[in-house]
Amino acid sequence: MRAVSIRRIVLWFTFGVIAMAWGGGAFSEASTESSGSEPFRLWYRQPAKDWNEALPLGNGSLGAMVFGKTGNERIQLNEDTLWSGFPYDSIRPGASKHLDEVRRLIFEGKNKEATDLANREMMGDPLFLQAYQPLGDLWIDMAGSEETKDYERELDVTEAVCRVRYTANGIQYTREYFISYPAQALIVRLSADQPGAISMTLRLDSPHQSETVATKNGLTLTGQWIGDGRQRGLIGGLKGAGIKFESRLIAELEKGTATVEGSALKIADADAVVLKLSAATSFRNYKAIDLNHTAKCEFLQKHSMNKDYATLLREHLADYQRFYDRVTLDLKGEEKASQPTDKRLEAVKKGEDDPQLVALYFQYGRYMIISGSRPGTQPLNLQGIWNKDTNPAWGSKYTTNINTEMNYWPVEVVNLPEFHQPLFTMLNDLRDHGSRVAREYYNARGFVLHHNTDLWRVATPVDGIWGLWPMGAAWLARHPYEHYAFSQDKRFLRETAFPILKDASLFMLDFLVEAPKGTPMAGKLVTNPSHSPENRFRKANGEVSQFTYAATMDLMIVHDLFTNTIAAIDALSTPASPFEPEFRKQLADALSRLAPLQISPKTGRLQEWIEDYDEPEPGHRHMSHIYGLHPGHQITPLSTPELAEAVRKSLAARLTQGGGHTGWSRAWLINFFARLYDGDAAHEHVQLLLQKSTYPNLFDSHPPFQFDGNMGATAAIAEMLLQSHDDGYVHVLPALPKAWPNGSITGLRARGGWMVDRIEWRDGQFRKVDIRNDSPTVLKMRATNIQGELKSVTLFRGTSFKLGPDYDPRYIEAQKEKEEKSSETGE
Repeated sequence: MRAVSIRRIVLWFTFGVIAMAWGGGAFSEASTESSGSEPFRLWYRQPAKDWNEALPLGNGSLGAMVFGKTGNERIQLNEDTLWSGFPYDSIRPGASKHLDEVRRLIFEGKNKEATDLANREMMGDPLFLQAYQPLGDLWIDMAGSEETKDYERELDVTEAVCRVRYTANGIQYTREYFISYPAQALIVRLSADQPGAISMTLRLDSPHQSETVATKNGLTLTGQWIGDGRQRGLIGGLKGAGIKFESRLIAELEKGTATVEGSALKIADADAVVLKLSAATSFRNYKAIDLNHTAKCEFLQKHSMNKDYATLLREHLADYQRFYDRVTLDLKGEEKASQPTDKRLEAVKKGEDDPQLVALYFQYGRYMIISGSRPGTQPLNLQGIWNKDTNPAWGSKYTTNINTEMNYWPVEVVNLPEFHQPLFTMLNDLRDHGSRVAREYYNARGFVLHHNTDLWRVATPVDGIWGLWPMGAAWLARHPYEHYAFSQDKRFLRETAFPILKDASLFMLDFLVEAPKGTPMAGKLVTNPSHSPENRFRKANGEVSQFTYAATMDLMIVHDLFTNTIAAIDALSTPASPFEPEFRKQLADALSRLAPLQISPKTGRLQEWIEDYDEPEPGHRHMSHIYGLHPGHQITPLSTPELAEAVRKSLAARLTQGGGHTGWSRAWLINFFARLYDGDAAHEHVQLLLQKSTYPNLFDSHPPFQFDGNMGATAAIAEMLLQSHDDGYVHVLPALPKAWPNGSITGLRARGGWMVDRIEWRDGQFRKVDIRNDSPTVLKMRATNIQGELKSVTLFRGTSFKLGPDYDPRYIEAQKEKEEKSSETGE
């Protein structure tokens, strides 16, 4: 009967099995259809005036910012393992002895006394973490390039190649820059349209203790981070020798001469020059920094040796484009791509709409993921892989009360699941220190992480009382589960995701306490101590505090963690062999006793704290109590309409008081409105992000630059076009704005192992979807048009469907009924 039903669906919906095989559900290549003739590129008519106009390159471990200056080019360099400090332990002995007293004071409303005690006895030592560091700069001083015309600078995100072209003294100069993953090197080619026109001086330097040695064919920079024991900003004061580093530059000339000039290399009268730069550090792992960095740099250098420029470029393109080409996005408006990117951004700031710039921003986000972190490298930090400062904002570290998580929101849906791996590796590392912190601070099993960590995988509370927020591991544990939800890879679930979920859940089971009599949630399980990250509340007596119990976000994260862990257990169970049945029961029991979410009787908003406090800063950048809408899915408009309405009121209140004023915060707002199926509001905040929180190089502005805003917005654009979190449905065009009436997207992924090869819409109406799975399963699908009208269908037992212009859910439902009746009668 199955074959008959599918043949009937073929007649109505152009059903066809897609023959392309894909790797175990982990990822898939997209359709090869072009999204428009104009390439996706950022381009400008002038060099970068400062770092926020420079263009980023990277291969996961080596990063560069290209300024494109003609006479004195600067290429600022990073290596992902070059951090301040060295392996250290920040656990404060005896911290757990004070936990019960802190809890008692909080339950009794003595928030200040609890704050003072915790600040004295329960913070990490040292109080501050270490910071991501710049490697140095490559300088190219070009002779004869002082007066130029016809200047153009670009970053082609379809190729991950930066180019600079200009004319000086009647000679046209061209430069191409890329950082190759296969070659493990920065490659720069400088050429001209006349022979013998390339003359320049090359220099390498670093802000750290270092030395540069020049030879006839290149430069070698060696150095080391040395700590003087002084605290700087949010960087802890460690004293002593830290990570060593080395960078080697090889210059290959087409004709011309090269001579040593002190610590510089001088090149004269060449037809063209190819530069190859590799870098390495002595970082072995978070416990050791004794790697032979010179030998590693030599090894990396061999990847580019004996290969000409054409070969290096070809290998780079093949490697990069196998990831980038999986997804295309067409929102129309390609004609505006003929204008420089900074001019387009200025036009948007004046109120113009530029859908193709949004598509470029989306693909630029995917470019930054591929360039910023690869399997085997460090995870994306607050600035991804790009940082110019020895004392960067917030240490350019891993802030885990939203920013690190936001960095990884897009990777699964935008078809880059492999790039999640560095985060999973860091989580496994954190189980080491985090398990010790769980025991020493909370007498708990499992592992804990607070609101920040660094290269050394420190898990203690840091910075200040707001750092005593033990929810970081619980939040991050949703990421390996999400990887499973998209891939349906049970081996990954069993071997990687579940151990992290279990350890995070064990800590939470031990950390939760029963609220005592006389409190609003007496008898319920609550977190204590607790924060709504970085926000404060005002009590009835006028006292302002951050320290409390059972902040709404905590309850949502615990609900999310336990729900996902139970789902993981169920996925790994069979009727004959139940998996972790006793642990599942413990989780379900705790979940049933968890304090509920509350709607304020005064305002109708979702409460942020256990009591209905006033807010000293009602427009606060963090909107933590809305976690249950996104990235969680405890709240949805269809399943929990009252809570969704309370969220709308909370968002309206935040926005009227100036909320969303930082780049990442605005990006979160786009995701919120997408989850509320409000495409026009989501689009409004896309526009505001471009207008108020985007630098000329499309970097997100907190300010300063933070990588998470780019990632949050990239994820949000995908959320506007595809969602798959609500009750097992794949929801097509859930938040399509009127500003994008026509378009298509290819290559997205959905939870349940679905590959959404193509979504197409015209005049605001859903037109076509191609969707498939690698195993027989049930497809439940919703589609929304631009007027917000919702249609739902359920398709049974197929693995691939193409639904076109005749899409009629009534027919599908009729087929479903026929299949069910046929199954009952045995036909």
